[in-house]
Amino acid sequence: METHSKDTLVIAGRSFHSRLLVGTGKYKDGAQTEAALAASGAEVVTVAVRRVNLDRSKESLLDFIDTSKYFLLPNTAGCYTAEDAIRTARLGREVGLSDWVKIEVIGDQKTLYPDVAATVEATRVLVKEGFTVLPYTSDDPVVAMRLVDAGAAVVMPLGAPIGSGLGIQNVANLRILRELITSVPLIVDAGVGVPSDAALALELGYDAVLMNTGIAGANDPVLMASAMKHAVIAGREGYLAGRMPRKLYATASSPVEGISR
Repeated sequence: METHSKDTLVIAGRSFHSRLLVGTGKYKDGAQTEAALAASGAEVVTVAVRRVNLDRSKESLLDFIDTSKYFLLPNTAGCYTAEDAIRTARLGREVGLSDWVKIEVIGDQKTLYPDVAATVEATRVLVKEGFTVLPYTSDDPVVAMRLVDAGAAVVMPLGAPIGSGLGIQNVANLRILRELITSVPLIVDAGVGVPSDAALALELGYDAVLMNTGIAGANDPVLMASAMKHAVIAGREGYLAGRMPRKLYATASSPVEGISR
């Protein structure tokens, strides 16, 4: 366990022990949100700027997130243009949420696929303004490289459409991305439905997983949060350990060589 304890996720110079990043939407109430966050073991918690009640005289989602324990990552969910995402990120910083931002610019309302051109544009502008930008994007390797060139602190390709729970649908592209992008962390964002999906992402060499619905949409969100925590740990340790070679035929686990007859 010593190797794992020293194996940290580093984003823009900041270290995190947990490789599970979680969202805060879709829970039945604040108490369940709070319990699920605790069970997940996550350190980074993302909140939609547009869905946070910034009038602290009323109950707010932020009342259930202990900012001394969690690192707050505002996101631009609900934005459909680069200009809107940039404005929302600036608002989050102005009200004191963070100068880190998860950029989401949706290009299609039905599929919730990202508008990658607008995402690159918003990333470039916000990086110049001093933001640490974590963009949600497609699994297109060329777009990923454009985001790195624009100054993104990480690249976060989708595993499947947002909220679908389909798991990782394009393993080949994610493998290509892992080979091409080595200068910043890669985080699978969207589509995770069960713990094995999260484990697979880490086994592929991805640095972390970000999820919301996979936990909040479960019958028991708190138990699922715990399961996702352990899946991410297992996937990462499996990746570091290095899998055995694949073989077409069987190899006896107790070889007969050296056994007296």
